[in-house]
Amino acid sequence: MAAKLSPTTRVCRLTAAALAHNLSSEAEVDALLDQAVAAGVILVKPAQKVFWGGYSGYFADPDGHLWEVAYNPFGWIGPSDDVA
Repeated sequence: MAAKLSPTTRVCRLTAAALAHNLSSEAEVDALLDQAVAAGVILVKPAQKVFWGGYSGYFADPDGHLWEVAYNPFGWIGPSDDVA
């Protein structure tokens, strides 16, 4: 994972895992990253198209945890709309 991240990551406390938040569009990814940066997180990697066809970016929260914010155009991994 470290090879995918920018030198800015050095300010983060890299752990064995990153937390991921999946959204339903590229625009939602951009909006969430903008909101997070406005709240004071460190933008580690701006959102961009990725090799597997999705779109994602990374930020570090105030405790140094790494978060990926992503959109997967090939399928939704969250709960289905028909779950009551």
